[in-house]
Amino acid sequence: MKTVLFSFLLVFIPQSQNPVISSEGTPVVVVSFKWFKDRQAVTQNADSTVPAAAMIPQNKNFERNRRANTSPGERDPNLDTIDGRSAALERAVQDSRAPKPIDGFSYRAKIHNANTKVIEVIFWEYQYKEPGDSATVSRRQFLCGISIKPDKEKELQAFSVLGLHDVVSVDTLAKNLTTSGEEKVVINRVEYADGSIWQRKDWKFGEVRLSYTRAVATPWGGEMCRVL
Repeated sequence: MKTVLFSFLLVFIPQSQNPVISSEGTPVVVVSFKWFKDRQAVTQNADSTVPAAAMIPQNKNFERNRRANTSPGERDPNLDTIDGRSAALERAVQDSRAPKPIDGFSYRAKIHNANTKVIEVIFWEYQYKEPGDSATVSRRQFLCGISIKPDKEKELQAFSVLGLHDVVSVDTLAKNLTTSGEEKVVINRVEYADGSIWQRKDWKFGEVRLSYTRAVATPWGGEMCRVL
């Protein structure tokens, strides 16, 4: 995954190379999709590690005698060493920085690579049209670094703190409509391992350039997709 992500981060840097961009055909087929309420923890990129405790003479006998001679509340002698106190402090700092679960929404789309080339990057969006108002479209756009071989399927997984209904108009709420709106997934751009690109005709990368820059500004963790 890291190799894939690193490769797509470089796609828009050498603009002078003019990669081949096609809008013909439909290289990706959306098999199924859904969105639902979810709770996830923010990815933590922690590089620090707790220092190992120093070996002290008491260590040799402590574990051996602990079971036989342990009294309630007996203290581990390692805790009183400099390394032991440093480890306790480091753990306290890391615990304070630990991410809290965030309530939001998961967006899923199972797609099929109908092309003969390996996919590395996908720009896609989840759309919602309000009932009785086909002109009003809510969307959530995502960027995914993922490897999909020809004629293979994979499920795209994205998370956002916003749901599709968060931008439903006041007029729709006032009508108190119970009919579900229209939902669909749209593939906007596909980047292949050979450097070629497919892009939807009425979609422009320039419109998401700032959000793209923001999305790739920090190192990627284990996530597959990020919000645009």
